[in-house]
Amino acid sequence: MNLDLSNKKVIITGGSTGIGKEVVTLFATNGAKVAIFDVNDTEGIELTNQLNKDGHEIRYWHVDVRDSNQVSGGVMAAEQWLEGVDILINLAGILQGASINIEEFPDEVWDSVVGINLTGSYLMVKHVSNYMIKQKKGVIILTSSGAGVLGGSSSYAYGSSKGGVHGLSLVMMDKLSQYGIRVHDILPGSVDTPLKNSQIETTRDITGNQDEYKNVKKILVNPEGIAKIIYFMCSDEAGLLKGSIRTE
Repeated sequence: MNLDLSNKKVIITGGSTGIGKEVVTLFATNGAKVAIFDVNDTEGIELTNQLNKDGHEIRYWHVDVRDSNQVSGGVMAAEQWLEGVDILINLAGILQGASINIEEFPDEVWDSVVGINLTGSYLMVKHVSNYMIKQKKGVIILTSSGAGVLGGSSSYAYGSSKGGVHGLSLVMMDKLSQYGIRVHDILPGSVDTPLKNSQIETTRDITGNQDEYKNVKKILVNPEGIAKIIYFMCSDEAGLLKGSIRTE
């Protein structure tokens, strides 16, 4: 089995922490050239410096994926540095508004979550796909969630935004396959990341349910395992895959 992604040119959003950090590290240590887009500058620059020190090719850009101008400029700069774009992995996302009733849900939280999770996915695809269409190849991975497709989200905004990302990926699969671009959305379950831990802690604080908190903590999976799945999805060995990939 050939899983060689060395010399692949990759843009990863949300690459400073959580699943994104594991994906960046895995791709870089296997020879890919990686551009990180994030707003968590301290963590992103630290990761970039460490991987560069170890002999890998990484650059960091501060990009708020909600901002079309920042996305456009970041993609243009990254594409020039990478000398092309083979893979886009969109992992930038937030989870806010856990366990808040709909009649009390803050509009600003809705706007923030939908802006980063859904609009951010749209803007990244919009600006990266232009290069992939010209080169007649590419792989795009978006991050949805079982909470947005199967239900069960603790946040109205999060569940809705991730359902939207799933819908966006379905349209992209249909429209971009003619250009040799393979599109997937991955639906991670409960993963041990700062995002998930913050959500379950917020739910615990609101509900006071300590037992539920402990039960959820027990089932959190290692983000490194999710990174390995994403790595496989981007390889030529995954060429026969179609659609959504659901994980634990």
